[in-house]
Amino acid sequence: MTTYRRPASRPLEILLVEDNPADVRLIQIILEDAEFHVNFTVANNGKEAMTILKREDNHNNATRPDMILLDLNMPVMDGREVLAELEEYPDLGAIPVVVLTTSQSQEDLEYAYSKCISSYITKPVDVHQFNTKVRDLLNYWTNVAVLPDR
Repeated sequence: MTTYRRPASRPLEILLVEDNPADVRLIQIILEDAEFHVNFTVANNGKEAMTILKREDNHNNATRPDMILLDLNMPVMDGREVLAELEEYPDLGAIPVVVLTTSQSQEDLEYAYSKCISSYITKPVDVHQFNTKVRDLLNYWTNVAVLPDR
């Protein structure tokens, strides 16, 4: 039996799909903390995320992420559309997706889980609570979860 674990020497690769610059900056500050061994790429909407994931246009050499951190409410192509499109690409659909959104809608929650996301997290309005949730999330994915090799 083969055991898969991301080597501790290799950083966790995250694709952050988020259109709010303030949220991107806050997450960036948290990710830059030396406590986490993480690299991240930012896509400002779902269309840009899919271009990166499919390695199209100028993203031919994009690193396959270990996880996708996905907002639901974005312009151009929202997170729901990203989840639906990921299903069309089995190799991309295997990437764990964590929804990080302001939506507390039961409909959004049920839809996201129907698309086999790994987790659904609502963004707190309070900056300190937001920081805590993102840190807990990163701790789980960097120190607890076992992910397959890329």
